[in-house]
Amino acid sequence: MIDWTRRGLTRRDVLKTSAGLGAGAALAGLAPSLGHAQEKVLNMWWWGEQELPGLQKFVDGAVAAYKEATVKTMLQDTAVVISQFQTAAAAGNAPDIQYLWNGIYHMESVWFGYLRGLKELIKPDILAASNPTQLSHFGGDIYRVGWYPLPMVWYYNKTLFEQAKLDPENPPKTWDELLAACEALKTAGIEPLGGGIQDGYWSEWYITHGLVQNLDTVGEAVELFIGDKDFNDPKYHEHWVKLEELKTKGYLNKDMSSLELYPGIDLVVAGKLGMGQSIGTRLPADSKATGGKIGCMVMPIFGKGKLAGQPIVDVQGLGISTNSKEPEAAAAFLEFLNSPEQLKAFWDATNWLPSNTSFDSSVITDPIVRTMWENWGLKPNISNITNLMPGQFYERAAIPTGQQIVQGAMTGEQAGELAANTAKEWRDFNPDLVEKYQKWVIDLSAQN
Repeated sequence: MIDWTRRGLTRRDVLKTSAGLGAGAALAGLAPSLGHAQEKVLNMWWWGEQELPGLQKFVDGAVAAYKEATVKTMLQDTAVVISQFQTAAAAGNAPDIQYLWNGIYHMESVWFGYLRGLKELIKPDILAASNPTQLSHFGGDIYRVGWYPLPMVWYYNKTLFEQAKLDPENPPKTWDELLAACEALKTAGIEPLGGGIQDGYWSEWYITHGLVQNLDTVGEAVELFIGDKDFNDPKYHEHWVKLEELKTKGYLNKDMSSLELYPGIDLVVAGKLGMGQSIGTRLPADSKATGGKIGCMVMPIFGKGKLAGQPIVDVQGLGISTNSKEPEAAAAFLEFLNSPEQLKAFWDATNWLPSNTSFDSSVITDPIVRTMWENWGLKPNISNITNLMPGQFYERAAIPTGQQIVQGAMTGEQAGELAANTAKEWRDFNPDLVEKYQKWVIDLSAQN
C-alpha cells in the first residue's frame, strides 16, 4: 500500500500519466546499457526508498554482492514508475528488471505485452514463497516476484481497552463484539473507532476490509465491475451499511471528516482513539512509541463470504521486461534476492520484512511485530482488492461513498446504488478493458 498522501498524489495520478501509451519513444538517456560481450549486464529500475527507508542500502548491497552479472540500478520517481517503464517498453528500451506495484498497476503492462511471465523463468518454490499475490496472475502465468509486504490491519490501543475494562489481549472478532467494545469505550469517555477520511484513503481501506467479507473469491470483486454481479445486491453493499451503523450509533470520532488518513492513525497511537485502520509498516515504530500497547486485529466479521476473517496483505514486487535480452540472467538475480542471506540483509537494511515466507523471523525481537508476521505473513491471506478497481470507479465511488456516509449525507444502500451506476458507466465507456477484466477474473477466481 503506497503512502500516496505523503507524496501529494492520488494513487490514480500515476495511472493517468501512462494512459494511451503505445508506440511512444523511450525517454532520453534511459536506454539500457549493452555492456561487453563477455559479461552480462542487467538494468534494474526500482522504487521503494520513498516508502521504505533503507531499501536503497539493501539494493546497493545486493548489487555489490552479486557476482554472476553486473546490475545497474536506477531509483524511479513516484510519479513516473508506470509511465517511464511503459514508454521505454513501447520503444524496445525497457530495463531487464522493473519494480511493479500490485494489481492493475502492473497488469496494464501485462496487457500491453511489456512483461514476461515468470513461471518458466523462476523456480516454482521461490516464486511461490515470494508471495506475488493473486493479483499477479493472468492467462495462467504469474508476472511478479514478491519483494516486501504491506499487511493491512486494524489497530487498537491496549491501554484504552484496559480503561474501558476490555481484554487487551482479546480484541473483538465478530461485529456484535465490536459494537459491544465500542459501547464500552464510549461509556468510558473514549472515542471508540475511526480515523481520518478527509483525503479519502480511509474510505478505500474500508472497502478493502469490508467488501471482501461477502466475497468467496478475489475474482468476485472484478465481477462487480464487469457487471456479472451487482452492488445493488445487499450483500455487496453491506459493508457500507455497517459503516452507517457505526455513524448512527455515535462510535466514529467526531473530527473524522476533518482529518487525513495518517493523522487519524496517530490518534490511536496517541491514546485518543480506541480502534482504527492502519498498515503493518507502521507497527515497529508505533509499538516502540507506546511501549508495546498497539494491538493488531482483522476487521471483525459480519459477512458470510469465504474470505471473511482472512488477513489482508498487499505486496510490492519485481518483474522482467519482454525487452530483456537476458531474461534468464534477470531471473537468476531475482532468485538471488530471495536467498536466505539476502532476506536477512533486507531486514538488516530496512528493519522491515521481506515478503518471502521462508524468511527466518527469529531476528524479530518485538513480539507484536512477530505476531503480525505470523498471523498476516505466514497464514493464508488475501490481497488488497482495491488494487483491482478501475480508476473511474475508484475516484467516483470508492472514495466519496465512505466520506459521505461518515458525514451523514449518504446511506449504505445509496452507496451501493452509486457504486452500481459508476461501474456501469465505466463498462459503457471501456469495452476493451472490460474484455481484459473478464479474462483476468478467471485467474483471480481459480487461485482461491
